[in-house]
Amino acid sequence: MSVVEQYARAHVVTDADPLLGDRGAVPVVLRYDPGSDPRSVRVALPGSGTPEWTVPRELLEQGLHMPAGHGEVQVWPCGRVQTVVEFHTARGVSVVQFENKVLTRFLRRTYAAAAEPVPH
Repeated sequence: MSVVEQYARAHVVTDADPLLGDRGAVPVVLRYDPGSDPRSVRVALPGSGTPEWTVPRELLEQGLHMPAGHGEVQVWPCGRVQTVVEFHTARGVSVVQFENKVLTRFLRRTYAAAAEPVPH
């Protein structure tokens, strides 16, 4: 099974890390490793010491079409072309706004990777 990693530009607003603040469009890493956690993806913000979150794939998929949430992660559509992912931590809240086409392409790649046969 292949690891899927995609870099995406996303708009980030956070009060969790004063160095990030409202940085506008920044590179965000979306990562899926079916060998370690086949039901989740990881979202990493740029910079050292910034958080990386684990998000259920199903939650991202649902959030493209309707508001959805699980624990400290909330996802909802924002207009016709964007989706918002909101992360709550003890340090604060981070809001990441993605283009739908980026998340859709990434999710398709994760489902394709999960369907690959396991090498013997």
